[in-house]
Amino acid sequence: MHGLGNDFVILDGRGTPLELNAAQTLAIADRRRGIGCDQLILLEEAAGDADLMMRIRNADGGEVEACGNAARCVGQLILDEKGSDRAKIKTLAGELLAVRSESGITVDMGPAYLDWQDIPLVGEMDTLALNMHEGPLSNPVAVGMGNPHAVFFVADAEAIELETVGPQLEHHALYPNRTNVEEAQIISRNQIRLRVWERGVGETEACGSGACAAVVAAARRELTERQVSVVLNGGTLEIEWRDDNHVLMTGPTELSFTGTWMLS
Repeated sequence: MHGLGNDFVILDGRGTPLELNAAQTLAIADRRRGIGCDQLILLEEAAGDADLMMRIRNADGGEVEACGNAARCVGQLILDEKGSDRAKIKTLAGELLAVRSESGITVDMGPAYLDWQDIPLVGEMDTLALNMHEGPLSNPVAVGMGNPHAVFFVADAEAIELETVGPQLEHHALYPNRTNVEEAQIISRNQIRLRVWERGVGETEACGSGACAAVVAAARRELTERQVSVVLNGGTLEIEWRDDNHVLMTGPTELSFTGTWMLS
């Protein structure tokens, strides 16, 4: 499945538990010798009232806490499976609620984390303007969306060589768990052009948690309102940072194909 081109291989391990190592994840994610994806998603049984547990592995094999576009795709699967309008998805970052909307699937991504300890950063600092720079990018806003983000504001998003600065910033010393990197161009009070370098993946067509982080960062700096259309390489997501600090993300999902993968 994919959300605006941010693509996933989703494996259902609810009936038969799946144990995949990093090498097997890399084999599946390989776009020439495998299926190819930005992230591998494992569905598992969940305790309590959650419909399932969603585990996320980046294309480099590492497990991560959150992925907004994957949550929308998994939400679509569960809503269709249940014939329902609401699904609760458990992740390492907490529980997410997915609902149907006129524009696709809306996921409540939970609260935005603004304190340095929650993002996390290596020490106490002002998360509204980090002492962090690489090439033309500097002074980002740090935001946690269950995973870490560094949001840089630029005059022209297309002018930045993200493939050059992205890897350096991803591994910046201020972020102990590495970070996702966003470069955001403010188009208006209600629109942002965004490009994202995803931790462990590279530049992607879209990043849901990155879009959420960008709107939170822009609103904190009073550059936009709290309800914003975010234009990514693969399309547009609608983001709302509510007064209760929860962030809602709305956008389309697509099923590319289904099949069986035989691991050697």
